[in-house]
Amino acid sequence: MSALRPGARQAPLRPGARQAPLRADSPGHVSPAPDSTSHRRTSLVPSTRRRALAATTVTCALALGGLVAVPAANAADAAAGTDTAAAAAPAPAPAAGTFLAPYWVELDLTGDRQVTADDLEVLSSALGATSASPAWDQVAVADTDADGVVTVSDVAALSQRIVYDDGPFEIVEASVVEMQAAMNAGVTTSVELTQVYLDRIAAYDTAKVDPASNGRPLRSIITTSTVALAAAAEADATRASDGMTDMLLGVPIAVKDNYDTVDMPTTGGCGCWDGNQTTTDAAMVAGLRASGAVILAKASLDEFAFGFASEFSSYQPAGTSTLVASPYVTSQTAGGSSGGTGAAIAANLAGIGFGTDTGGSIRIPSSFNQLVGVRPTVGLASRDGIIPLALSQDTGGPIARTVTDAAVALDSVTGVDAADPVTAEQQGLVPESYTSFLDADALAGTRIGYVTSMVSTNRTTARLFAEALVTLQAQGATVVPISAPPSGFVAVLAEGSGSTNEFKHDLDAYVARHLAPNVEARSLQGVLASGKYVPSRAGTYRSRDAVTEATYQGWAGPTGTHTTAIANGHALVTAMLEDQDLDTLIYPSGNPYAAFSTNMRLSPNTGMPAVTVPMGQATDADGTVTGAGVNLEFLGRDYAEGDLLGLAYAFEQATGPSQSRTAPGFYGPLPAG
Repeated sequence: MSALRPGARQAPLRPGARQAPLRADSPGHVSPAPDSTSHRRTSLVPSTRRRALAATTVTCALALGGLVAVPAANAADAAAGTDTAAAAAPAPAPAAGTFLAPYWVELDLTGDRQVTADDLEVLSSALGATSASPAWDQVAVADTDADGVVTVSDVAALSQRIVYDDGPFEIVEASVVEMQAAMNAGVTTSVELTQVYLDRIAAYDTAKVDPASNGRPLRSIITTSTVALAAAAEADATRASDGMTDMLLGVPIAVKDNYDTVDMPTTGGCGCWDGNQTTTDAAMVAGLRASGAVILAKASLDEFAFGFASEFSSYQPAGTSTLVASPYVTSQTAGGSSGGTGAAIAANLAGIGFGTDTGGSIRIPSSFNQLVGVRPTVGLASRDGIIPLALSQDTGGPIARTVTDAAVALDSVTGVDAADPVTAEQQGLVPESYTSFLDADALAGTRIGYVTSMVSTNRTTARLFAEALVTLQAQGATVVPISAPPSGFVAVLAEGSGSTNEFKHDLDAYVARHLAPNVEARSLQGVLASGKYVPSRAGTYRSRDAVTEATYQGWAGPTGTHTTAIANGHALVTAMLEDQDLDTLIYPSGNPYAAFSTNMRLSPNTGMPAVTVPMGQATDADGTVTGAGVNLEFLGRDYAEGDLLGLAYAFEQATGPSQSRTAPGFYGPLPAG
């Protein structure tokens, strides 16, 4: 097998996990220095527009606040052969957050873990220096054309690594890097971004903009924050005083309405909990806020995260409910249970979203809405403060428009949390930044397996999957079809969801620890008595309420059947990867606006991570649902999210982000004024 990172080793508590460079600057993480050789040098090409630097007798350097003129004498002296290679200023302490993929940081000369005007000043003062100059080591990394001389072209190349863009900015389909570049240049601010997203929610979320007779409003947002603009103003003040302290600084984010937030109620999609204003944030929300993100809104979901329909009753009269629509074909569901997050991010109502996944609830909405979704290893991100469905399989993760955005978002939510003991497993296995894996060549030399029975015969899915195999091979991967998986593999896919026997037990624990004291519905019986829930769920809640503690323990206890099944599934699939020398297993995340078979069960029934990325859309010739998206899913070893994101990124770049993902046509820029 071609290991994606050197130094792979087994996880302490789960077989098959790999060692990663360790994050050294976040609470809750162990802190050895990261190994700078542990990833390939990225070939990430920036999509942001930049004005190339020109230089004659004066070298102009793009600074975060404007143009900095470097005196011409430096250039002249250098050209005359004077040794002017300037010593870099003493390196400041590393910044509080980890920023970007290596493309954006590998030419740093001043030790602050990003490329800024300070680096340009250092390099400009070294114009004409050669490999024989005494201080060459201090600037050699910026000799991008490797000719042994610091030239104007090297300075120009360095300028391209600054997250800065003073050109026109459009919020629709804007990536995190593009937002940061525009904010760094003063073209926009976090307050302006936040206000535009709030305006888009107001204009698009509850209005029927699809002219089709069966078109529907999105209904993707349950609540917007009344303090989001204040948080955005704080982010702008931080940028003004300290610069870009984190890649999420000032970025507006929507979280599924089962994440606790101190500034918005957490309903779980149920009208019975409209008043659940918690006093603490979910652990993952706290991580996002610590990075400077703006928590913009709470996204709709399938009530208590049960299913794929995304039907909810929050803030509605008793006995009524609403379905979330896909922004591509609004007569279709956005998927679930994180359907509101999926619809909102696809329609550009927020910068990045977060969902939860028990049996497909991040990956199905991602596939239905042409998005990237990450279902992390159970144990990578704390579930504390998230309304549970089944803690044996619950996990939270990002839903984003690009792999880069997903990687940036994931960086902010990992960490060991005593309130969620399974997170102790991650120690020593979390990279300094998942963005360090974003390599357009990551597929080269890998071995990728797929179980043939997991490939749908749906015309769209079969076509896109076949095209994906060609793309993977063209990028240097060896594709290994598996027609006869190991004995027991079918049983892994057939294991049921933990929601049947775990929901009552786990919900009771959330109620005791987090539910606001004024909420009257404090049990499933209380939910039923309230009358404020999705009407079709009454039978489900009664059956879940009948589950006894003995049944729960027999299922999810330390020696329970489900606990054992997940452990066995994890061992079997890990051995499958090892025995066949595979880096990942791939499969379609579904069909156009439909799940496929039991594909979504593989990740939750093993606890192993999965990343889903758009493959393309249905065409008229397919005879399915024209324009519907279908995703390709990569599954890997425990805590190999970085590897999977690298593979997904390489696939995304090879297919062309504008081809694999399209923007929904009904939700373009708002009219001016």
